Amino acid sequence: MLILLLLIFALLPLSVTAQDVGVLTLGEGAMRVIRGTTVLQGVVGMQLHQSDIIETSDAGFVQLEFSGGTIVLLGASSQLFILSHTTGGAVHKTTGKARAELVLLSGWLKGETASTGMYSYLSPLLAATTQDGTILLHVAAGGAEVFVESGSAKVSEVSAQGNLGATSSAKSEQFFSRRAGKNITVSSRPDSAFVGTMPIPFRDTIPSRLSRFSGEPPEPKRDHEVSYSEIERWLTIPPAWRRGFVERFRPRLNDAAFHHAVEDHLNTLPDWDPVLHPEKYKAAPLSRMRNSTLPLAGTYDETYCEV
Repeated sequence: MLILLLLIFALLPLSVTAQDVGVLTLGEGAMRVIRGTTVLQGVVGMQLHQSDIIETSDAGFVQLEFSGGTIVLLGASSQLFILSHTTGGAVHKTTGKARAELVLLSGWLKGETASTGMYSYLSPLLAATTQDGTILLHVAAGGAEVFVESGSAKVSEVSAQGNLGATSSAKSEQFFSRRAGKNITVSSRPDSAFVGTMPIPFRDTIPSRLSRFSGEPPEPKRDHEVSYSEIERWLTIPPAWRRGFVERFRPRLNDAAFHHAVEDHLNTLPDWDPVLHPEKYKAAPLSRMRNSTLPLAGTYDETYCEV
């Protein structure tokens, strides 16, 4: 009976077993959501899940409303990964607030963070963490920019591993920018290029639309299984953010084109080498270990075992 129940649970749709963290409340233009290994056609009113990847088209625009009240806008040609998000009544043990980490790989993001949450808006070069601020984040090739529209934040450099480095306390109206290989620069106002290319909807306060959605949420239409080209950039995001990606996308290795593409890019995908070539990572035979210069268990000098 237990085995039968486990099998039934494993066959449940992803939307039943996953925890919802928010709702897509507004969408213009085409959008897609990569959930698990499946590409979904985004639809207004759909639930958002942790680990969703949301991507807008060249003329796209979406509004995401998260549990706790935080509202996030994405501009055109933007790519967002919900890296982590507390759900239900869970809160951070130190701050007592809901905690979330959202990764913007490219494009534009505006986040109006509710006082009940602490959100980290991450990019490969810059990150902004706030619990009461409105943040604009822009990510383009070789650079990133953060504008603190209101409230306060902590703005940090981001290492190649995805760890936060040097941090600056930021207040309303401050503007931070960073180019690849450079340190953060700070100014009292955003530059003209930032203002000139900012999406028009970002200039206003974001009204909530969540009250318009009640009852059973719509199910997004499954489009296709994700191809290698569609997630190539995501597979090379900093290691701290892509944990679990190998197991998540491993089933796609059953597709010959996906398998060959990964094999051809192992120089930039070291996480996948143990999966494709497990024989290289097998433990050495005991007989070989005995003939090596490494000491065997129990032969260490006791002087190195003092407590």
